[in-house]
Amino acid sequence: MNQLKAMHRTFILVVSLLFFTVAASAQSHNSVYQVSTINALLQGVYDGETTMKDLKKFGNFGIGTFEGLDGEMVALDGKFYQVKSTGEVILVNDQMKTPFANVMNFHPDLTGEISNAKTFAELEKALDSIIKDKNYIYAIRIDGVFTGETRSIPGKTKPYPSLTDAAKTQSVFNIQDTKGTIVGFLCPQYVNGINVPGYHLHFISDDRKSGGHILKGGIESGKVQISRVTDFRMVLPSSDSFQQASLNQDYSKELSKVEQSK
Repeated sequence: MNQLKAMHRTFILVVSLLFFTVAASAQSHNSVYQVSTINALLQGVYDGETTMKDLKKFGNFGIGTFEGLDGEMVALDGKFYQVKSTGEVILVNDQMKTPFANVMNFHPDLTGEISNAKTFAELEKALDSIIKDKNYIYAIRIDGVFTGETRSIPGKTKPYPSLTDAAKTQSVFNIQDTKGTIVGFLCPQYVNGINVPGYHLHFISDDRKSGGHILKGGIESGKVQISRVTDFRMVLPSSDSFQQASLNQDYSKELSKVEQSK
């Protein structure tokens, strides 16, 4: 009898574990995993604590940067790329680290088409027409023909400059009529200080020879896929530089200087 009770308890435990595993899996495509905060990056907290190997466990799609602010990150279809300040695009290795990134397992909830959105403002307007509710974070993928300017910042050494100063050394790439994919996020204003309010978009070409953080430009024609985020997780650095950084201020003006030049 005792043996039967023990078997019954074991069965109930296994079923419960399976239920919670399935439930967690069902929610995973709406979950974003973020490393650090945008204010920390603005204040020069560029030391990476999260490796690419660990970051990949939380998503196959996203954007960010690398230790020392060395280039722009584009994660697409499970592959993670580094757009270097030389313009070269390389696949990253698992040992590389990031001081700031957003990743998720991308599954679209909304789809649409964009055409003749030649400026960043026109691109925003076109996306706004698809995304009606601005109270969520949205992951955005656009496959199409891009024309505009992207950038990448060369890696920095300690003592690290602020992001505003680091951006003064950025390399700017003029990309014309290039097939590729825009990867990024739309964040509501209430995330100010944590992430980038508004649209934060990176680009990578189909031939994986060009890309970067989008400064200006738009899509001539493209297919849009969008995923609404309802689950947000953020991990914070344990470094002295993060603990000592001045993060409790409004750096909106500084952020706008380095995000886009519409």
